[in-house]
Amino acid sequence: MNEKGFDKRARTRELAAEFAERGDSLGWFEELYREAAGDNEKIPWADFEPNRFFKAWAEKSGLQGERRRALVVGCGLGDDAVYLDDLGFDVTAFDISPTAIEWARRIHADRDIKFEVADLFEPPVEWTAAKNPVATAPGSDDGGFDYVLEVYTIQPLPLEMRERVIDSIASFVAPGGELVVVTRGREEGDEVVKVPWPVSRGELSRFEANGLVQTHFEVMPDDTDDEPADRFVVVYRRPD
Repeated sequence: MNEKGFDKRARTRELAAEFAERGDSLGWFEELYREAAGDNEKIPWADFEPNRFFKAWAEKSGLQGERRRALVVGCGLGDDAVYLDDLGFDVTAFDISPTAIEWARRIHADRDIKFEVADLFEPPVEWTAAKNPVATAPGSDDGGFDYVLEVYTIQPLPLEMRERVIDSIASFVAPGGELVVVTRGREEGDEVVKVPWPVSRGELSRFEANGLVQTHFEVMPDDTDDEPADRFVVVYRRPD
């Protein structure tokens, strides 16, 4: 809890539960940003810094953009999008929350990043490499991006939506493109009791069912968070 006495994680869970009871599993994101009223301290993941696990992996691997087309899934206030822009990617970033996108556009007005309001499950058709990602045929080229970054978008969404979420994210990867996933991880059979719902290796295998090939899997321990959990950093590639 911060010095103002506001527990942002508790409020996030309250909102997620309230909207789930209404049958709206996605509406709480907009409400969270709206309630924050321009105060990033009320958003659990808004640090104005790139995700430290992704940054550590990117620095170690020597990641360079080389003007490749990149998509940031669930970008929030754009911290990771800015990092990819610094690395030389041509960045598009989206979020379902209009308030988050307006906020990101305002604070990053000096950046050549395309911030867009979009629904993960109904994205612009040109963003996807296949209409039916699970049945993607090798070599199909209907759109998509050269580089897709997913940080903490899978884990806050309900478990019953997990396969659909993964299918949608996989569909953004163009032939020859890469996907990097950063998520809280868990072992198979571990109990999940509250948001964010950690992701297991078995659940991540759904990306491979979508025609992607896993090229890297790394476990990064976390001992600084108030709620410690190993992070998985996973890289996939779609064959040409």
